[in-house]
Amino acid sequence: MSDNVGLSTPRGSGTSGYVQRNLAHARPRDMAAPYPRDLDSLRHRQRQPDQGLLEHDRKREVEVKVFELRDKLEDEGIDEEVIDTRCDELRKKLLAEMEKNHRRGGASTSKNLKMHQVHELADAKIKESERLRQALKISRDYEEGSHWRKQEERVKKASERDAAAPAPAPAAAPASESRDRERERERERDRERDGGRDRERDRDDRS
Repeated sequence: MSDNVGLSTPRGSGTSGYVQRNLAHARPRDMAAPYPRDLDSLRHRQRQPDQGLLEHDRKREVEVKVFELRDKLEDEGIDEEVIDTRCDELRKKLLAEMEKNHRRGGASTSKNLKMHQVHELADAKIKESERLRQALKISRDYEEGSHWRKQEERVKKASERDAAAPAPAPAAAPASESRDRERERERERDRERDGGRDRERDRDDRS
C-alpha cells in the first residue's frame, strides 16, 4: 500500500499490488464543446517579442566587445585610465551604431539565430513579414479572406441588379420575315378575289 492507495497487502489477491492508472477512463469535460466558439480566437496571431529582452541582449553584446577590448589592453600593460577612456569610447560608438541600426529597422535574419532565441526569432520573422508586405504592396489593414468576401459581395450586387432590372422587350422580327408575311397576305387576298369571281360566274351560268 503506497500513500493509502491500493491494497494493504497483495497476499491472496493474485496481483503484485502495483497500482496503475486506468487508461480507459474518460474524464468529464468542463465545456460542452471541445472547441472554442469564438472564430477570432482561431486566427493566426504572430508572436510578439519582448522588446525589453531584445534591448538587454543588444546591450550585452556591446559589453562583451568592451570587455574583450579591456582584456586585450590589460594584457598589453596599458594604464587603467587609458583603458577606461578607450572602453568608454568603444561603448559609446557601439551604442550609437546599435541605436541607429534599431531605428532603421536593422537587417535581422533568423539564419544565425539559435532555437532558444525565441524573441530574436520572433523579431526577425516580423521584420521579414514587413519586407514581404511592402514588396507585394499589401495594405496594413488587410484581413485574411477579404478578397473572397468582396468578390461574393460583387456577385450578390450584380444578381440583385439583374433581378430589379425590367424584362427586355421582345426583339423585332427581321425585315426579311416581315416581307414574307406581307407577300403571304397578298396571296391570300388574291385567292379570295379569284374565289369571288368564280362564284359570280357560277351564278350567271345558272341564271
